[in-house]
Amino acid sequence: MAGLAGGLLAPLGTAWDAASRVRRAMARPYRAPVPVICVGNLVAGGAGKTPVVLALAGKIAASDVAVHIVTRGYGGRLGGPLRVDPAKNDAATIGDEALLLAERAPCWVARDRAAGARAAVAAGAGAIVLDDGFQNPGIEKDLSLVVVDAEYGFGNRRVIPAGPLREPVAAGLARADAVVLIGDGAEPEGVREAGCPIFRAALTPLRAEHLAGARVVAFAGIGHPEKFFAALRRVGATLIAAHPFPDHHPFAYAEIARLRQEAERAGARLVTTAKDWVRLPARLRPGIAVLEVAISWDDEAAVAQLVAGVLPNPAPGPDHGRDRSAAQG
Repeated sequence: MAGLAGGLLAPLGTAWDAASRVRRAMARPYRAPVPVICVGNLVAGGAGKTPVVLALAGKIAASDVAVHIVTRGYGGRLGGPLRVDPAKNDAATIGDEALLLAERAPCWVARDRAAGARAAVAAGAGAIVLDDGFQNPGIEKDLSLVVVDAEYGFGNRRVIPAGPLREPVAAGLARADAVVLIGDGAEPEGVREAGCPIFRAALTPLRAEHLAGARVVAFAGIGHPEKFFAALRRVGATLIAAHPFPDHHPFAYAEIARLRQEAERAGARLVTTAKDWVRLPARLRPGIAVLEVAISWDDEAAVAQLVAGVLPNPAPGPDHGRDRSAAQG
């Protein structure tokens, strides 16, 4: 946000932060009987939370703990708590992120995070990964990871609506147990001062061989579309055109038709992100290629050790996999 506009809106940002502090101070958070691992950020918009959630859910599942994911379902109209069924639900009802997350683990959409956690526990969750909700005081977290885009950092470092921050940097990082810094950018000011572990990571394209050397017309409605376009160039695709859309944009038939025509005229392939693809109505998906990405850690063992520190220890025999509340009594 421009400096002048940010300055003019700064008092509103101060009011937003004050209201958030009061909300946290007055909250009586729900304490789940299983570990709750939160993946959040300090800025509004895409920082890379979804790939981190997917990676952590995979690690927890590999440790033989029944992991469930709880997400708000941003962009969907249902408030939940509702267990995602990709065969019945679509992005219009539960949001695009929920559909992606449900591919990795049981996923619950819940505007009320505590209600979602209760539903997950009742369904047998041995651990919960909370997608976003770092600023939500309604549920206790056993481990909180704050995801930071190394290139974007914290923008102008002002609080909404004067800037992109959900809360001041120092206050937010003071509650973090670790920072996940995604990308090759320099470490943003304030991260080192938080005194918590910093894990470097990157978003790595998966199964991208089909795009190497291809002429493509790309489109994306994510937090930072330019990162997707840069990733296509890195895998060897030739971008004939790159069309950014607002985050979580609901694509209309006419928009996709125009993009198809453009690709056909240029002898190019139409390509988008996995998050955009699941948001498309099924009838619009055929013929659109997808570039998927996943988190790659600089020190994967350190991340695994941090997460393992809050997980229940599976015991052999009939009690294997029980939750920690059962283990305690």
